[in-house]
Amino acid sequence: MAEAVRHDKTARQLRLLSDALDTGRLGPVRRLVNSLSPAEIGNLLESLPAGKREIVWGLVDPEDDGEMLVHVGDDVRESLLAEMDTDEIVAAVEDLDIDDLAELAGDLPDQVIDEVLKSMDRENRERLEQVLSYPEDSAGRLMNPDVITVRTDVTVDVVLRYLRLRGEIPEHTDHLFVVSRRHQYLGRVAIAALLTHDASTPINELFDDEQPAIPVDTPAHEVASQFSDHDWISAPVVDANNILLGRITIDDVVDIIRDHAAHQALSAAGLDEDEDLFSPVPRAARRRAIWLGINLATAFLASWVIGRFADTLEQLVALAVLMPIVASMGGVAGTQTLTLMVRGMALGQVGTGNLRALLSKEVLVGLINGIAWAIVVGLVSALWFSDFALGGVIAAAMVINLVSAALAGVGVPLLLRRMNIDPALGGGVVLTTVTDVMGFFAFLGLATLVLLR
Repeated sequence: MAEAVRHDKTARQLRLLSDALDTGRLGPVRRLVNSLSPAEIGNLLESLPAGKREIVWGLVDPEDDGEMLVHVGDDVRESLLAEMDTDEIVAAVEDLDIDDLAELAGDLPDQVIDEVLKSMDRENRERLEQVLSYPEDSAGRLMNPDVITVRTDVTVDVVLRYLRLRGEIPEHTDHLFVVSRRHQYLGRVAIAALLTHDASTPINELFDDEQPAIPVDTPAHEVASQFSDHDWISAPVVDANNILLGRITIDDVVDIIRDHAAHQALSAAGLDEDEDLFSPVPRAARRRAIWLGINLATAFLASWVIGRFADTLEQLVALAVLMPIVASMGGVAGTQTLTLMVRGMALGQVGTGNLRALLSKEVLVGLINGIAWAIVVGLVSALWFSDFALGGVIAAAMVINLVSAALAGVGVPLLLRRMNIDPALGGGVVLTTVTDVMGFFAFLGLATLVLLR
């Protein structure tokens, strides 16, 4: 429901913005754009063709430029940065949080990075260099080194006076982290606890030592899983010696989850989740041509199988009419299993401990659905062509293909993962090949044995 509301809001904003741009009056466009959050502006920019995008980008409040660049995909970010000179880029990104700046660093020109580092004080420069030293898609890249720490030997009154002295605290600060003299992570103390306990209460009576810290080399998807499982708003990040390095906050984790959802949806079609909706035609055509070529090769394989039964098809034209039914039913059944497998693998729910049970369940589901729909298709085919033997052949082929689809739906993503290929990216193409080939082979092979004796 919330996602549908968000989509409706974006569509309404896009319609208002397009109408305002069509009038040629930039005043209403400027007011509309600058009434939105940077994330909303980024979403709208991704929804606009190049010409309108350039106009709107020029009307964005310069103070929002940096935040907005964080909220667009790589392709769109590249096109926007191309319209900015070095001074504009430096001004846009120099005030970003360390974690956001680290996210942008890979897309910024080296000259800009050098200028930004020069504009920072020594502490922040060292923090940024530290974050950039960690692998992409790891907890180290996600963390913000700006954390508030306290010691166990102080009281609530001391901590509150310290916070007032600071004047402000980092966003999404729900806990302060408790550390030892060597800055090793010991636990956390909730802001709510500080506000509701007596000022003389020592921190060692309040802090929670049960929340585990996240190792700095933890993959991003595992970080997201931990936040989801524990409903965290923030979490500490530590090195191998349990030294507190920084924290990860829920806003960064939401971005991971959203990016992962986009990856799952677009990779199934062989597309990059960062691809611009209005990317240049030559670039879009080149990217899509690769998977079209792979699909063409697999289609030739299915055609070769059909060609092996050319004599059978010449004698029984009805087979050509019914062939797509067997292949499409297998494709749908296989895709259902494949989708569950890819999702389960992404969430860490599929492993050697449950693989046999999962395979048995999917094969049984395929068998039951195969028998049920085989009866329907067999009867319809028999009545349609007045040939009950033909109905029996297509029914048997349907059962074989749906069981094969279940086996492929489980086996293909496991095989691709072992080959270090993203199952979401290549699984659909491989699965379609298996179900088409098995469907055609089973149907035409059985027809040759039963109907042409």
